[in-house]
Amino acid sequence: MPRPVTVTLSHDLGLEEARARFRDGSGKLQQQLSGGMVFKFSENWETEDRLTFIAKGLGQTITGEIDIFPQHVRITATLPNILASIAETIAGKVEKEGKLLLEKK
Repeated sequence: MPRPVTVTLSHDLGLEEARARFRDGSGKLQQQLSGGMVFKFSENWETEDRLTFIAKGLGQTITGEIDIFPQHVRITATLPNILASIAETIAGKVEKEGKLLLEKK
C-alpha cells in the first residue's frame, strides 16, 4: 500500500537562497527518496516555490512536491509499495540531506 511521507525543514536563509539551494540540489534528495533504487525522476517547477516530481522505476511510482517558504521547506512524497516498508528510514535520509542543503555556508 502506498505511504505518504512529509518532512518539514526550518531555515533562516530567506526565500531566495532556500529556493536556489533546492534548485541546485534536488538530485541529492532524489537519491534519498528512491531508497537507493534506480528510479527516473521528472521535475516540474509549477511556481518559483513549488517543485512537483514523479519518479518511475521497478514498476513503481513515487509522486511528490517540495514547497519552499520563507522560514521552512516542506517535502511531501507518496512512496510505492516497494518502499513503504522503509518509509521512516527514507524520511530520515531526506531530512538529513535537506538539512545539509539548508546549512549556513
